[in-house]
Parts: sequence; C-alpha cells; structure tokens
Amino acid sequence: MDVTGPLPADTLFFRAAPGDFDLVVAMYHDQGHGPIKMLGLDEGVNITLGLPIIRTSVDHGTAFDIAGSGKADERSLLAALRYAVELAPKR
Repeated sequence: MDVTGPLPADTLFFRAAPGDFDLVVAMYHDQGHGPIKMLGLDEGVNITLGLPIIRTSVDHGTAFDIAGSGKADERSLLAALRYAVELAPKR
C-alpha cells in the first residue's frame, strides 16, 4: 500500500478533492464528514473499517423535514449500496 500521512485536514482534503488519494481515513466522524459535505453530498459514503461485517452508510442525516415530499436525493444511498456490494466477498 502507498500510504501518506498523517496530514493536517486543510492539506489533506485540498489534495483529496481532486483525487490525489483513493480514500481518506478520519479518526472521528466529524473530521471526515464535514469536508465531504462541503464537497457535495451527492455520492458521499461512510465506510466503517475494522468490523466483522461490511458497514456503509450515507453521508448525511435523516432529513425528516423533507421525508415523503419528493425532495430527497437518493444518490448517497445508492453509492453506499454500491460500495457495500463492491466490498462484499464474491461467491
């Protein structure tokens, strides 16, 4: 593996945004989610590492205020599902 870091967050996400890294490891929820939300929620995915199961989730909250209104954007959910399938063992 080609690993870089640790890096300060301003440098890290400045370089990550254009694609300098395949992934970013954040030690805490808000360290990673804040910058990703600033870059756009469309396809943000949280992948929890170190569990005996595959766990992916959307990179946003529940949005109860727009539930059922037709305004919700499903792209982050679809991206989380795609990553889960990609990470699953092939049988």
